[in-house]
Amino acid sequence: MLQELNIRNFAIIEQLQLSFSDGMTVLTGETGAGKSIIIDAVSLLLGARGSADYIRSGAEKCQLEALFMISDEEEMSEKLQALGIEPDEMLVIQREIFKNGRNVCRINGQLVNTSMLRQIGPDLVDIQGQYDQQKLMQEENHVLLLDSYGGIDLEAKVQDYQLVFHRYQKLKEKIHHDEAHAKDFAQRMDMLRFQRQEIENAELKLEEEETLREERTLLRNATKIHESLEESYQLLSGDNFVLSFLSIIRHNLQKISDWNSEYATIQENIDSAYYLLQECSADILQQMEQLSADPNRLEEVESRLQQIRNLERKYGSTIPEILSYYDEITKEWEENCYDEDHIEVWKEELIGLKKEVEQKGQSLQNAREKIALSLEEAVEKQLKDLYMPHAQFKVKFLPWHQGEWREEGLSRVAFYISTNKGEPFHPLAKVLSGGELSRLLLALKVIFHDKDAKTSIVFDEVDTGVSGRVASAIAQKIYQIGRDAQVLCITHLPQVAAIADHQFYISKVEEEGRVETKVQVLSTEERIKEIARMMTGEEVTELSLQHADELLQLSQKEREIS
Repeated sequence: MLQELNIRNFAIIEQLQLSFSDGMTVLTGETGAGKSIIIDAVSLLLGARGSADYIRSGAEKCQLEALFMISDEEEMSEKLQALGIEPDEMLVIQREIFKNGRNVCRINGQLVNTSMLRQIGPDLVDIQGQYDQQKLMQEENHVLLLDSYGGIDLEAKVQDYQLVFHRYQKLKEKIHHDEAHAKDFAQRMDMLRFQRQEIENAELKLEEEETLREERTLLRNATKIHESLEESYQLLSGDNFVLSFLSIIRHNLQKISDWNSEYATIQENIDSAYYLLQECSADILQQMEQLSADPNRLEEVESRLQQIRNLERKYGSTIPEILSYYDEITKEWEENCYDEDHIEVWKEELIGLKKEVEQKGQSLQNAREKIALSLEEAVEKQLKDLYMPHAQFKVKFLPWHQGEWREEGLSRVAFYISTNKGEPFHPLAKVLSGGELSRLLLALKVIFHDKDAKTSIVFDEVDTGVSGRVASAIAQKIYQIGRDAQVLCITHLPQVAAIADHQFYISKVEEEGRVETKVQVLSTEERIKEIARMMTGEEVTELSLQHADELLQLSQKEREIS
């Protein structure tokens, strides 16, 4: 329930503090006094779009604050916890709008954004106004209203249908896409197949390129290297060269090594040098043999390096990049390398899904048709109470304009009405006057309030275009809702004002050269005067006061009876 509303520097309101009670409260006053501005403030606190235009002239920002008492603590607690806000039985919502367009919003002191306000707003206040009349005229909203009336069981059938419909639609689009791009797809797969084969045939190794470059350097300088190696080998192993001289030295030292330990050490070192040089000589000989073993090796190395360079131009600047690219195209190829008849397989699957959509859709429509009968009966009963005794309300199930199923169901749902006996049914927008539309909207609000009660409901001039006994009937319906919910109602009808539990008078006054909105909670005597003004205009006479008093007393009796 909305308990308090504080407004500062908002439109023509400099500062305003309102306290609300349960039951039905009406806001009355002259046109342009600021009644709808108060509702605008509530809407902004519930996340409606705001702008700097709302800021009172001369102020830097406007400030709005509302205090709500939470009745269904469990449901609201879950929503607040999901938003990261600590639940409480009291909910304080604040919003500031600055000249630069910046908004600062808080829930119980915690910073939030307008999206978060919109998430909890519908559970706090239900605002009914001319926008809701427009929504009622739009056919696409009719199925939502019907499903809402159907409750949890119908909602489950809607979800079942939409689940299989989305699968059907997704597969249908997939088939259409593949058929439209079959040629491009085949070319792409052929290219991937060729690229994979080319890289596989190359049998690349990670360090291969560097090894080949080193080998090529050696092969290109083979003659010089061979000459140097051969000369080195001859110097080591030839007659009268290093190893032969070392052999003589070893033999001489062996003769005297037993006579002195230092001679023995020298002899051991000479032995080590001899064996080491002997190994070096063997290594040099081996390198010489390798250089001369394959005269075509240089050509093979050059050819292999050229093959690698060709692959690098196509698939990556290094062998690791080529191998990485190979992994990528292999994954794509494996994911998309279907059987050539995959589209036919999908079409068979689509036939099965289509049957399932038809089955689920028909089950949903059967349930909707049953609910529609109940809704038709309920609406006609309410309209009779609102002095439309011959009105007939019809929920029609019509084929879609393009002949294809939609997410909403196998058929579109449309509300039709016949307002007079013997007249055919027509869409709402074509037959309803403003007053008739107001009554239909109120009838639906009474019906849906019984289904899904809200703690606070705002009626923003939903009684437009009616008078007399119809106005009295509307007043009773609004009061009926207010018996178990808080109702705030902006009205110009004295019948609606008279039946309310509380009445606020909104006026526009001039102070220090500036216009400002004021709000006064009316006593019984003040209510009589205001209702008299509403009945006759600005000129209040003794007769109008008498009529207003009678209307107020009569309305109080009607409240007690209802």
